[in-house]
Amino acid sequence: MNEKTIVNRLSRVGILGNVVLAAFKLIAGVLGRSGAMVSDAVHSLSDVFATFIAWIGVLLSKQKEDAEHPYGHERLECVASLILGLILAGTGLGIGWTGVRKLFWERGSLEIPTMLPLIAAVVSIIVKEAMFHYTMHYAKRLDSAAFKADAWHHRSDAFSSIGSFIGIGMAKLGFPIMDPIASLIICVLILKVAYDIIRDALNKMLDTSGGKAVEQRLKAFIEAQDGVERVDLLHTRQFGNKMYVDLEIAVEADISLRNAHGIAERVHTAVEQEFPNVKHVMIHVNPLEE
Repeated sequence: MNEKTIVNRLSRVGILGNVVLAAFKLIAGVLGRSGAMVSDAVHSLSDVFATFIAWIGVLLSKQKEDAEHPYGHERLECVASLILGLILAGTGLGIGWTGVRKLFWERGSLEIPTMLPLIAAVVSIIVKEAMFHYTMHYAKRLDSAAFKADAWHHRSDAFSSIGSFIGIGMAKLGFPIMDPIASLIICVLILKVAYDIIRDALNKMLDTSGGKAVEQRLKAFIEAQDGVERVDLLHTRQFGNKMYVDLEIAVEADISLRNAHGIAERVHTAVEQEFPNVKHVMIHVNPLEE
């Protein structure tokens, strides 16, 4: 299955699944008199837009380099992830505000929900957790930050439904105040996921390094290559879901320029083969000085 087929399939599953689930939860929330389930339905509806944005972001990021963008378009996927995080944060705040309003201004109108929202919560937990694993599996195959963020949208919806289930269950036991409290719990869970997504997107847009562990692996691998005497400098920087490497290696001082160039070429090829997320290695060769 090629990348385009995977992207299109993920998008169809995400959009169709969330539309059906949001409609089901909205009906269950309205007919079953549960504000928490209505909030949960709004969360599922936001996932429709999230999947659409992830789809657009991934398609744009896969465009080839051109004269105006010689380094490619991978950062467009980070832009999509950032938008997804902001949408998720907005959804969480909206759900939280609904809970606050019902707790402090509409407490007299709180009703005990029926069984229908409780059933809807269980169905939502099962479906959204399945969608999380499905989307995350293919997001990892694509190494797609946008679809990983979309997967976490699905899981945050499952968390939301768990909160709804607890709140609705407690309300049915005679504590209707637990229904809006469940909305506040849902809000906190969603905001935490949104924060993680936004932070990851910003890190990848700001030339953040690949991390100490990655750089240590790279250095050990490079120093093990034939002809490389020492790594003098190694810098990495994220570019969307890819990584650029700036490298200085030391080789024997008395070898020919042709041989030094050959060592650099072999290191370049070996690194890109061993580390698939490395898009390019820029190598400078130094003469070994004792």
